[in-house]
Amino acid sequence: MATPIIISVPHQLGRAEARRRIETGFAKIINLLPGSSGARSERWDGDRLIFNVAALSQTISGVIHVLDAAVVMEIEVPGILRVFAGGLKERLQKMGQLLLTRARSSDE
Repeated sequence: MATPIIISVPHQLGRAEARRRIETGFAKIINLLPGSSGARSERWDGDRLIFNVAALSQTISGVIHVLDAAVVMEIEVPGILRVFAGGLKERLQKMGQLLLTRARSSDE
């Protein structure tokens, strides 16, 4: 059974800007997952990003909900990757905060 990681990152950007930043920064989020091989699928359903990523011969799946004042990440971590769950949550929280609070230049 997968161990869910749930992370909420508050923001003051509004839904449209938060979504744009998640769209452009999603690769950075994926790179934090242990053993991610780059094989992934992702699709938007409204303001929800649904994804699957191959990592260490396992599949990590999740949903990122973009809300007016927060972004909520729900990530299912399977069996062998559970040992990474604690540290992963901290790294994802920090990356989310960077994506949603850092001032962005017009060319990013």
